[in-house]
Formats: sequence, C-alpha cells, structure tokens
Amino acid sequence: MPEELTHQRVRQLWHLLEPLHAVLYYAPEAFDEAAALGYPTEDRWPSYFAWRAAPLGPVGEAVVTAAFYSFNPAMTGRYVPAAWDVAAPAKVLAARERAVDRAYRSIFGDNPDDPDDPAGLGAPALAEAAALARRAAEAARTAGRPLAAANAALPWPGPPHLQLWHAATVLREHRGDGHLAALLAADLDAVESLVSFAAVGAADEETFASRGWSGAEWAAARSRLAARGLVTEDGTATDAGRELRAEVERRTDELATAPWRAIGADGAERLAELLGGPWLKVLGSGLLPAENTLGIGKG
Repeated sequence: MPEELTHQRVRQLWHLLEPLHAVLYYAPEAFDEAAALGYPTEDRWPSYFAWRAAPLGPVGEAVVTAAFYSFNPAMTGRYVPAAWDVAAPAKVLAARERAVDRAYRSIFGDNPDDPDDPAGLGAPALAEAAALARRAAEAARTAGRPLAAANAALPWPGPPHLQLWHAATVLREHRGDGHLAALLAADLDAVESLVSFAAVGAADEETFASRGWSGAEWAAARSRLAARGLVTEDGTATDAGRELRAEVERRTDELATAPWRAIGADGAERLAELLGGPWLKVLGSGLLPAENTLGIGKG
C-alpha cells in the first residue's frame, strides 16, 4: 500500500521552502536591485510591497490590502500604488528574478547548477528538487487564490535554481491564499488574526508590530477576542482560542495539500530530503530573522 501524504509532510515542505522564497526580502543583492529601480532601501518595506505585489499588475491599495490581509491598510497605502510610479510591474518582475539569481549565487555558489562547482548545491540534486517542486506548483489549482494565480501565470525561468525559487513562491502563495480562507472561516479579521496568533506564542507581539497596527488597534482587537472567549485580558489564548487557532492551521494544511498529490508521498519525502541542504545554507547565511510572523522556528 502506498504511503499516505500527510498534513505533517505538507507543513514540513512549507517550512523547508519558505526560507528559500524569503531570501528575496532580505538579501543585499535584492536591495541592490531595488535601489537600481529607484526604491528606498532604508528598510525592506518599499521593495517588499513591490516584489510581492508585482505579479498582480499595477493594482491599488485595496487589492494589495485584501491579498496580503495582515497589514494595516494605512501601511499598505504608503507603498501602493506609489510603487508603480517608481517602476512598472514588468520591470519589477525582471529585477526580482535578477535579485534571486544573485542572492542564490551568493548563498549556494557562483554556479549553483554546475555539478562540478564544489561550493554549489550539486546540480543533479538541485535539478531533481526543482523538477519535483515544479510538478507540485503546476498542479496547484488557483481559483480563489489571487497571489498563487498571479505567480503561476508568470513564465518559468530556465535555470533549475530559479525554477526552484519560482515553484517555492507559487506554493507558498497558494498556501497563504488558503490560510486567508481559513482565517475568514474562523471569523478573524486582519488584526485579530495576528493577535490570536501571538496569543498562542507563535511570535512575540513586537514581531507582529511590523504589520503596522497601532497599540490602540491591537488592544481593540484583543478586547473583541476576549469578548468571544478566545483570549484572556492579558492577551493569552484560552483553551477555546488555542482550539480555534489549531483548527485554522489544520484547515490551512488541508487546503495546501492538493498540489503535493501530483508528486505523491514518495515524491514529497524525496523533496524533503533534497531541500535539507539548501535550507541549512539559507538559515546559515544569517539573512533571515530568527522570529517571524509565520510562526516558523518559534520555540
């Protein structure tokens, strides 16, 4: 009997792929490319909103706020649609690919697809990982998933290391779009989603402050959750609050599973093996923060 593709495996693959995607938002090479386009680089947000929203086209604040969900609309409005006055989405997407290419070469070696480069990933393993991830990404159904659909509609890059990044991006946005559906089903609005996640210890409240919500807005959301019996007055999750968040994460895993059926349990296990080395290299680069709003790595 074939091994079953479990939600635990699906979550593990997300944990392994997410850092490979996220280098775009932190790598110095990405900031170089953003600066060349004309974006301020004193912090990561001008380029973050441009990089992530560009697949959607020259959309406005309302669309990006809806798609990103957890950001305060006032924060989104500082960067969109002004991002497209700096550079059109097509130029942003071209620079995004250059940024990832340069960042990956810095992390994995000058020739990451070359089997003879001792500093690289090992081209056969990288090509295999890229092929497996691409099969899953191409199987992703994107109806009702705007960020996944927008990225899936982009042409596939040629080099295997860039195919791996693109697949990771489609799959993480597919999962993220499904996560928003799970939050909506749980009746958690944007700031409540963060307050309830902090309440179960996913990350410190200071980490979630990056989403732009004021202290008063955070406190109001906490009061609303307390009225539902989901958190205590000090913001700690109640049993009911923990159960609700567990259901959100379970539903998110469930909604993220379908693409992985294209490679099956054996393919998923093999991909997890192949991603271990790249995952360690990215974490070892020191580019990514130790704590994040996704709850990965906490504890």
